[in-house]
Amino acid sequence: MARRALITGVTGQDGSYLAELLLAKGYEVYGLVRRSSTMNFERIAHIQGEMELLYGDVTDYHSLVTAVKQARPAELYNLAAQSFVHTSWTQPELTGQVTGLGVVRVLEAIRLVDPAIRFYQASSSEMFGMVREVPQKETTPFYPRSPYGFAKVYGHWATVNYRESYGIFAVSGILFNHESPRRGLEFVTRKITDAVARIKLGHLAELKLGNLEAKRDWGFAGDYVDAMWRMLQEDEPTDYVIGTGQAHSVRDFLDAAFGCVDLDWGDYVVQDPVLLRPAEVEHLVADSTLARERMGWEPRVDFQELVRRMVEADLARIQERGAEARAR
Repeated sequence: MARRALITGVTGQDGSYLAELLLAKGYEVYGLVRRSSTMNFERIAHIQGEMELLYGDVTDYHSLVTAVKQARPAELYNLAAQSFVHTSWTQPELTGQVTGLGVVRVLEAIRLVDPAIRFYQASSSEMFGMVREVPQKETTPFYPRSPYGFAKVYGHWATVNYRESYGIFAVSGILFNHESPRRGLEFVTRKITDAVARIKLGHLAELKLGNLEAKRDWGFAGDYVDAMWRMLQEDEPTDYVIGTGQAHSVRDFLDAAFGCVDLDWGDYVVQDPVLLRPAEVEHLVADSTLARERMGWEPRVDFQELVRRMVEADLARIQERGAEARAR
């Protein structure tokens, strides 16, 4: 009998890659989706017929209990969150309800329905914030610098407490920035690659950005969902830092992205103070030694290849939409 997995946030970047991975491994996959007036299944359209979607929301405990009872999963991956840092400043209470308390509601549903379910929580490098050491590892103290960051800290410690208090196999993956062509357009990496494609094709004249000096450890989302799965196959529940171990600035990303289309980003990029964070996180870089040694996990896609894939996907997408518009 196939193992069952339930994924919250299945329509997001990570959820779609994780669903693909689990289906390829022979799982029965259930995805939790919010019912809304406009349903966005674009990222999972190619696999939607291979899994079962259940309606629910991490802000609604009853719906989570119902979904867990319906799916009866062996593994539950909680990827649902208000995940955009900038939005967390304008909607801090919503971010806390979804990204923080949402974790407790999922854990409570597991505790009530079946404590044997293995639970994965999507923690974040944003929890390190004003970093206490470089690089950051599992024992690095947290110092979040945004409502998103401290909501993630709440969810992270909730996971630890349910593991220690109730014996649930509950783990947190402290994932550093991970990108792909499926990344939301509101995130700086995808904002850049989408703009590069539009500028190259003559649809855009300039790109407005905030801090160009911030450094991030950027990897490929497809590699990181493999780490999520590996964490739930371990004998003992352990939290892991997941990242490439290499930091690049926003300027580096601009160099790589505009370089893919032989343009100089200095001719197109304008810095806009409105886009600066109230409190910046300057230098995030992962020490994933524990994950590499214990789980054998390694990132496969390097920084240059990641940027190239994103730029080429955005070029193809915009060209395709232009061709469709001309055909009408």
